[in-house]
Amino acid sequence: MAFIIDKQTLDDLNIIGKRRGDAIYSLFNKTQTRGGAQVLEEMFLYPLADRQKIHQRSEIIQYFQEKNVAFPFGNEAFDAIEHYLENTDQRTRIAAEEDTLKRKLRGYVGADTEYEMLHKGIVAAIEIFNGLHDFLRTIDTEHTTRAYRLEAREMQTLLADEQFAWMYEEKGSRKLAYARAAEYDQTLRFVARDKMKKLLYYIYHIDVYIAVARVAAARGFAFAHALETGENTLSIEGMFHPLLTNPVSNRLQVDRSSNVIFLTGANMAGKSTFMKTLGVVMFLAHMGFPVPAGSMAFSVRSGMFTTINLADNLNMGYSHFYAEVLRLKKVAEQVSRTEDLFVIFDELFRGTNVKDAYDATVAVTEAFAEKRNCIFIISTHIIEAGETLREKCDNINFVYFPTVMKGNIPGYTYQLTPGITNDRHGMMIINNERIIDIIKGRRHHLKLV
Repeated sequence: MAFIIDKQTLDDLNIIGKRRGDAIYSLFNKTQTRGGAQVLEEMFLYPLADRQKIHQRSEIIQYFQEKNVAFPFGNEAFDAIEHYLENTDQRTRIAAEEDTLKRKLRGYVGADTEYEMLHKGIVAAIEIFNGLHDFLRTIDTEHTTRAYRLEAREMQTLLADEQFAWMYEEKGSRKLAYARAAEYDQTLRFVARDKMKKLLYYIYHIDVYIAVARVAAARGFAFAHALETGENTLSIEGMFHPLLTNPVSNRLQVDRSSNVIFLTGANMAGKSTFMKTLGVVMFLAHMGFPVPAGSMAFSVRSGMFTTINLADNLNMGYSHFYAEVLRLKKVAEQVSRTEDLFVIFDELFRGTNVKDAYDATVAVTEAFAEKRNCIFIISTHIIEAGETLREKCDNINFVYFPTVMKGNIPGYTYQLTPGITNDRHGMMIINNERIIDIIKGRRHHLKLV
């Protein structure tokens, strides 16, 4: 079963990113090959919703982290072999009968560019094949972790295939006789092409495993422990956003008796950053990737929906409030037909008046609270809604981000705290920035003119 996620969520959490340079994907993309980067992107586009598969990938990455090995291949060889294997036109096949004096003369003067490109691809295949053989011996696949054993055995089987036996004899060769090149070309491009592509597939995964393992080690990420879905448990210690400099870490505990998190706090206190952090951590955990936290255990979810940076839609004639309603409807429909979802709403109903926002926040949160198999994180400025919900529901965990005043200047701890805050500092910040004085000063200036 696939993990359910949509574009709004991917954009909210900056998973892939429009420019990619500042996205979560880019954080992990330290791959050495284009093929590795493509495999990594596939993993990001399709997170896992199967506990066994999550554990398997996590265990493999841990294995490569423990081995602490470097990727043993050069990128140039992969460019050559990919270009070579894509050319399956029989008319370009190297034919032994064409080893004529005329062809040799073209080779001497450097005019036989087509043959040289094919020759380069064959040499690259030999280099990669033998490089993989040596690498697997280095990491001792005979005693590998159970999760990686199947991939290792499949690679060993391909390496032992009699169609590739000549590869070992040609190890280190940079120049092949024409007749041999013709024989090898027939095997690589037309007889055993799929087997060679399968080897590349495994090598690109090795590239990803090594890259992710090194990022995790360098940044102090932890490997999450996936639990059965029905437990509806989430336990995170030392969670932080991986793209922030000197981030403040937080902890969170959720179970079936507290599966709704009701989050309050003043502007700039850290609510949105916390929700993005939590979303990123949950996303990476469902990829089987290491997470920016000290430790984590989580019940596997069926999917995740976030609403953090929701825009209005002027082209459709939608106001911000109506866009919120449509988004809420989509998530509600998904919750009604899919169990075990993880849902984040930041500043629910910010696009309408306070009275309607209060009524709607209470009604929607109370309805969500009945879905004890899901986990909901809802932030709001309507703290009165929290007091009402405290009386109505027994499975809501009320938390907030405090503000510490230094005179008239608000400061923030960014530490999640139990309870509901009474902090309201919007007007204080406006006064501190002298907005009213600026407006009045400008008006007085206009009168004088």
